[in-house]
Amino acid sequence: MIDILLQGLDNETRMALLPKEQEMIKEWEVNGILLASYIKAETAGIYLVLLANDKLDVDKKLSTLPYYPYMKIDIMTLRD
Repeated sequence: MIDILLQGLDNETRMALLPKEQEMIKEWEVNGILLASYIKAETAGIYLVLLANDKLDVDKKLSTLPYYPYMKIDIMTLRD
């Protein structure tokens, strides 16, 4: 599970990157990589549950997202 907090992302940049970000997240859902997502209520961020081999695999996947440079990431390993 990944706890993502967006930092230093102005609204103009956020809106410009949003379509590609949403497209990639949708692709992860379709391919079974993204198991669940929860948008944070009080802060700019999201919780993601991803299917990955390890923390390096998670970081590799996240690094492909347009918002990645603005992400403060905390990765927690979950068991089945």
